[in-house]
Amino acid sequence: MTGRSLLPVLLLSLLLLGACDDLSMTQQKRYDVYRRAELWADGAEARTPPDGTVQQGALADEAALADPRPIDAALLQRGRERYEAICTPCHGLTGHGDGMIVARGFPKPPSYHDDRLRAAPARYFVDVITNGYGTMYRYANRVEPRDRWAIAAYIRALQLSQGARVAEVPGLAGKIPEARP
Repeated sequence: MTGRSLLPVLLLSLLLLGACDDLSMTQQKRYDVYRRAELWADGAEARTPPDGTVQQGALADEAALADPRPIDAALLQRGRERYEAICTPCHGLTGHGDGMIVARGFPKPPSYHDDRLRAAPARYFVDVITNGYGTMYRYANRVEPRDRWAIAAYIRALQLSQGARVAEVPGLAGKIPEARP
């Protein structure tokens, strides 16, 4: 290239570089939270999402909550881990509603061993974890959908374990002398 043909390329490059403004890329105009926004008729800076807007990941969560997972040892183990980490402060290790916060004066939650909760479908526990119930607030943003089903399965295992009779457990009656029928 000659000097003469290089001149338009250099001029164009200088014009393009001069158009860049570093501050407008890093310090953009914005509205402060809870401040009046003159741009909108209602003056609110926070906007309601348009109708039909779906939260990112909501469809996957909905699909995970649609059907329970098959119950196996891994699911029960996961349910136990999540139950002990999240639920025991209120519901206690055995599900009788005697957790540590109850000992500190908070309201006692119902026992999982009440007839009403024994008869409730597993979906009920998943829905309560998701949406809350009574004084229990919603855990939808704290517990993954797959873990809600695992916790529900573990609650069922707790219910069975607390209501079981030694004589009904195959092979156990012969191992515990005082439990023989």
